Amino acid sequence: MRKMYVLLAFLLAQISVLAQTGSIRGTVTVKGKPLEFGTAALKGTQYGTTTDEKGIFEIKNVKYGTYQLVISAIGYRNITKSVTISEAKFFQELTLQTEELENSLAEVVVTGTMKEVSKLDSPVPVEIYTPVFFKRNPVPNLFESLQNINGIRPQLNCNVCNTGDIHINGLEGPYTMIMIDGMPIVSGLSTVYGLSGIPSALIERVEIVKGPASTLYGSEAVGGLINVITKKPSSAPLVSADVMATSWAEFNTDLGIKYKLGEKAQALFGLNYFNFQRPTDKNGDGFTDITLQNRISLFNKFSFERKDNRLFTIGGRYVQENRWGGQTQWTPKYRGSNEIYAESIYTKRWEVIGAYQLPIKEKITFQFSANGHNQDSYYGNIPYNAQQYIGFGQFTWDKKAGERHDLLIGTALRYTFYDDNTPATAVDTKNAPSKIILPGIFAQDEIKLNVNNKLLLGLRYDYNSIHGNILTPRLNYKWTSTDKKNVMRLSFGNGYRVANVFTEDHAALTGARKVVFTEELKPERSWNGNLNYVRKFFLSNGSFVSLDGTAFYTFFNNRIIPDYLTDPNKIIYSNLNGNAVSRGISLNVDFSLTNGLKLMAGATAMNVFQREDDGSGKLVKMTQLLTEKFTGVWSVSYAFQRIGLSIDYTGNLYGPMKLPVLGPLDPRPTYSPWWSLQNIQLTKKFNSGLEIYGGVKNLLNFTPTKDAIARAFDPFDKQVTFDAAGQVVATPNNPYALTFDPSYVYAPNQGIRMFAGVRYNLFK
Repeated sequence: MRKMYVLLAFLLAQISVLAQTGSIRGTVTVKGKPLEFGTAALKGTQYGTTTDEKGIFEIKNVKYGTYQLVISAIGYRNITKSVTISEAKFFQELTLQTEELENSLAEVVVTGTMKEVSKLDSPVPVEIYTPVFFKRNPVPNLFESLQNINGIRPQLNCNVCNTGDIHINGLEGPYTMIMIDGMPIVSGLSTVYGLSGIPSALIERVEIVKGPASTLYGSEAVGGLINVITKKPSSAPLVSADVMATSWAEFNTDLGIKYKLGEKAQALFGLNYFNFQRPTDKNGDGFTDITLQNRISLFNKFSFERKDNRLFTIGGRYVQENRWGGQTQWTPKYRGSNEIYAESIYTKRWEVIGAYQLPIKEKITFQFSANGHNQDSYYGNIPYNAQQYIGFGQFTWDKKAGERHDLLIGTALRYTFYDDNTPATAVDTKNAPSKIILPGIFAQDEIKLNVNNKLLLGLRYDYNSIHGNILTPRLNYKWTSTDKKNVMRLSFGNGYRVANVFTEDHAALTGARKVVFTEELKPERSWNGNLNYVRKFFLSNGSFVSLDGTAFYTFFNNRIIPDYLTDPNKIIYSNLNGNAVSRGISLNVDFSLTNGLKLMAGATAMNVFQREDDGSGKLVKMTQLLTEKFTGVWSVSYAFQRIGLSIDYTGNLYGPMKLPVLGPLDPRPTYSPWWSLQNIQLTKKFNSGLEIYGGVKNLLNFTPTKDAIARAFDPFDKQVTFDAAGQVVATPNNPYALTFDPSYVYAPNQGIRMFAGVRYNLFK
């Protein structure tokens, strides 16, 4: 009997304990959609579960008490909420909403595989940068906005007209393809100037792939590609505006307006206007430190509603720019003369892009683009007039084949017309415009091996009307851990490029050197391997940490490298009799803390060089000009959420790079120094959608040396003596045997300056 009482007392005690527990049940959504397979846990306890496909979770048998409920998922902002389980509240029913993190793995990307997939699922490593990132250091054009992305460097190619291109992992600008909404818009002639004038108010995000992408995108996607994704009219603000000015008298305006055309068509109009008209020479060399510019860009995108949500968009852009740089006393009346030196460029450009999904059961889409570029230029007294027209059309068939195979099959046709007044388009002294027809077919198969492993195989065949058959394969492998916190990607592929040096190398146009071709140039080929590893950490306090590391190696055949050093009066072009290599490692770190502090930092160490036959069969290793061995970037942000104030500190750091000196007597350093551009900004947000921001750019007031332009006082070489072979002779007034040359450039000449601006977004 005694044992019975003891057993009864024990059971009653257990019932009492169970009676002092409750349950927490909730639904988690993101943008109205359920958050699948997220983690719901009570901080500091063993209680936890996951959300189902409807975003629902339930934590049972929770002892009475007060807890911190933490909802977390890879790529989404953590939610922390205090919950109490008591006799009066033994059951908690919650509805919670989270949002995607910047650069999150959950974001949809299209650039790596030419189809919409989440960043986590993409077998190709794709980096995403949203307007939030670019607003931390506001600039008037896309070219400058990329300066705080690890492994990417906007390179100025001329101290006078400030033209430039984008380097990816040390590879020069012509190896980078620039696209708008997946269409090859900025290429060839327009690479130099086309990176300006894209209204930032219309940019949804920028996707970047490092490494060859010729299997999908063809020529020029050798070193990587940058895809500017514009906003959909349906998700854009009704009105958006961003107006900024600097203490150097630069003025920039971005405007976006959404409107309707009937019941089934929406449109988004954008305008960018940039103006700088104050000749400034703070380094005292007699030349403008930065070019004077007057540029307007108009953009309009239409989106049409169709049955079964089929795609139909079409957009257009027009850019007109007048820029000049040179001796500060120059005026337009001296254009083309040999009295006062300047480089004056008038540019007019139009673009059309679109996509139309065919009205059939299969998912077949026709994408198209066309652009025309007209350039009227004078480099001193040397004219350069050029026209380029490109037409592009492409069909893609997106097809699922069973549960494991995801196919993409496509065919493309590209036509390029190029004409100028240089030897590039002259045959036997007669004008012969370049006309290239480039048809191609491609296929890729994304194979799901199992839950954790995925393989991507791709192959492309192109027929170039000048160079013949070109075949480009690719292979990508991705492994994802079961908890999705670890991702490893291995990429291997081939790229090719057909070069036109007059459209890509500004130094060929300055008139300071004679251009020489020693042979008929062949297409460049590259083989690239990348190993990428991503690790996500979710800390117990709701903070988020991400590590992203990559090792890369690119090997070139037939590389075209301009030779500035053999003869200081010439630029000699030929295919490299040897090979070239770009290799290195990069690391990105991303902290997002619950107290409002965000830190993004990255560093890349690389070695870019070429090995050339010295004539005896021995390969001699040479460092590539204007390529740093180390670069670092950072962005530190802190938000005072109660008062709507945030502070951003951004910067970059570059290691020494080899510079194009003018012969053995040139006294200027062969290598640049370590240098850094740093900026700070304060932003005040108001509930009405208004933002006011301001700060300081180039805090350290760094500028290159005063003698970056050789013999700036004699731009037409009137006081230079040449021998019978055309070589410069050292004289008392030219002891270092130099000629006028603006190509010794590694950093912008613009020093410290203040800036201020206003943004406004109006939604319905």
